[in-house]
Amino acid sequence: MSSELPPPSLTHLNASGEVHMVEVGDRPSTRREARAEGCIRMQPEVLALVLEGRAPKGDVLAVARVAAIQAAKRTWELIPLCHPIALSGVEVVIEACSDGSGLRLEASARTTGSTGVEMEALTAVQVGLLTLYDMLKSADPAMTITGVRLLSKSGGRHGAWQRDD
Repeated sequence: MSSELPPPSLTHLNASGEVHMVEVGDRPSTRREARAEGCIRMQPEVLALVLEGRAPKGDVLAVARVAAIQAAKRTWELIPLCHPIALSGVEVVIEACSDGSGLRLEASARTTGSTGVEMEALTAVQVGLLTLYDMLKSADPAMTITGVRLLSKSGGRHGAWQRDD
């Protein structure tokens, strides 16, 4: 799989240059999956509180997982030109970053349909990380959300794509 992108085309613009919602009704229904990730950097003492289950607001990891799943399901309400998608599955994994600097959240979204789920995976990551920030900000207001990016996608007209780095 390659990270080479096809030539850019702005599918959300019509022939007159006006914004519109892309017609996907004539596209074949295929299984589609997307994975995305992001990190939240924090003080080591705060990370220890989270990993030991001693955060002041309780099980912040469980709350962030639920928030991420809920966000994936509601992406079409947040991003103006996204289609409502019947998700067949959403998975969220939160773990300590390998360098001990914070937490890494990875979300995957799946559907069988006529449009992809990249936005759902990315929205899940962002909202999950924002939830962690909200629940831990009293302990570390300097936390930083970084590195939110698509890792891979499959299905649809453009086939499989995977980040190489």
